[in-house]
Amino acid sequence: MVMDSVIEDKSAQELAADRAENRDELLREFVQSSPDYYSKNFAKIGASASFTYTFNWMAALLGPIWYGMRGIWNWGLPFVIVETFALIQIARGTFGDLSAGARERISQIEGTLDFRNQQLEAAINKGADNVDVFKRAIASLEQAIVDINTEILVAEQNAVWIALFGLALLLITKFFEGIIANAALEGRFSIWLSDRTIKAGLNPFRTITSSVFVLLIFAVSIVHFAFPGIMPWLADFPTDVNIRLTAIKVVEQLFEFIRSSGQWLFDFVSYGIRVVLDGLEVLFVETPWPVIASIIILLTWLSAGIAGAVASSAFLAYMGLFGFWEKAMTTLALLGTAACISIALGVPLGLFCARRPRFYAIIRPIMDFMQTMPSFVFMIPVIAFFSVGKPAAVITTMIFGGTPVVRLTVLGMRGVPEAVREAAIAYGASKWYLLTKVDLPLAAPSILAGINQTIMLSLAMVVVASLIGAKGLGEDVLEALQYSSVGQGILAGFAILFCAMILNRIVQGQRD
Repeated sequence: MVMDSVIEDKSAQELAADRAENRDELLREFVQSSPDYYSKNFAKIGASASFTYTFNWMAALLGPIWYGMRGIWNWGLPFVIVETFALIQIARGTFGDLSAGARERISQIEGTLDFRNQQLEAAINKGADNVDVFKRAIASLEQAIVDINTEILVAEQNAVWIALFGLALLLITKFFEGIIANAALEGRFSIWLSDRTIKAGLNPFRTITSSVFVLLIFAVSIVHFAFPGIMPWLADFPTDVNIRLTAIKVVEQLFEFIRSSGQWLFDFVSYGIRVVLDGLEVLFVETPWPVIASIIILLTWLSAGIAGAVASSAFLAYMGLFGFWEKAMTTLALLGTAACISIALGVPLGLFCARRPRFYAIIRPIMDFMQTMPSFVFMIPVIAFFSVGKPAAVITTMIFGGTPVVRLTVLGMRGVPEAVREAAIAYGASKWYLLTKVDLPLAAPSILAGINQTIMLSLAMVVVASLIGAKGLGEDVLEALQYSSVGQGILAGFAILFCAMILNRIVQGQRD
């Protein structure tokens, strides 16, 4: 028994020694330089759950360059910013021209002063009545020059303090760089042990890139801020106005070619939108208001319960009492057209993309462009192709609000557990049965959330769409902005809000 215990202890010691040796080899591969130093400090850091003080002189000396060499840019970039600011203050206070801007202002004021003196002399010669006005203006300009000269003296006196502040900030930053270095590198080493795709060691390319990047930022920033005006091209990008004019001409020619070549397509799209829009306007606007109100309240009751129905009744009463009923229904018709077309196209597109990652990889940048491009920018080509009016407003609303239904449909379909799908396939489910009885029911919450988001984002475009011919509540808000009518804008804004809340309850119901 004793012999067995001794053998087990020996085996455990050998295993621990092998692990330590293996870790030392991995550490040597990771750091490449000064492995003994890092082994000692990593062991010290790993032995404590709290922060352990260590100091890396090389990291403190090289600063952001060291962090870039080691690939620790999450610390390197903040240190680049702080060190750049500190070096700028040192350069400004030591040999920078702190009064360059003030002297430029004095030069401008002196030019104005000469002009005022000439006006004063001419007024005196003519015996004009505004001589005193010119004298007061000249006295004001002369006092401004005196004040600026005082600012110059104060700035020159504060130069040494600016330099000292920059030096103190630089030293403090260097101290923190040295303290954090080993802990940051040890954390990266721990991640590297489980993920070998992380770059290890001192790669020559990474070292050169880090050095050039940091030194270039230091040099350019110091020259620009410490010696303003010495290199004008640093402030103004070197370009030629003819480049922009030529690009404008080319873009206009391209759009004119597309419009003239595809006019039949744009007319067809406009006709289809008008058919849907006219039908919804007949339904919402021309149908008696008790019928529409009853249908909306019933839908809200079925979807969100009695509380939602009561709230919808109050919102509809608000629109009617304040005279927004017809405009609210026009807004709902416009919104319904954009939302219906977006949903009719977006859900099938999302279902198609969910099982085809390559196709979705092509579609996703387009949707990113549609969501990030400001609405006033993509209104320009829409107006160029479809002119001003309700079809253009519907298309603009679709561009802005049509992407969430696609994204969330893809997300919902990809969230369906593979085990469930495999079980259905094993029991002989066809593709149609798998889609309608398995995928869609399980993905329904995400798809409904996408539909809800599409409706909400479409409603957010009500005011913007009114700029290109859309009628409704957005028109009242736009008029309120133009004429500073606070009351009208607030009341119309609440009407838009209540439309959104009604639609949200109908679509989302009690699923929250």
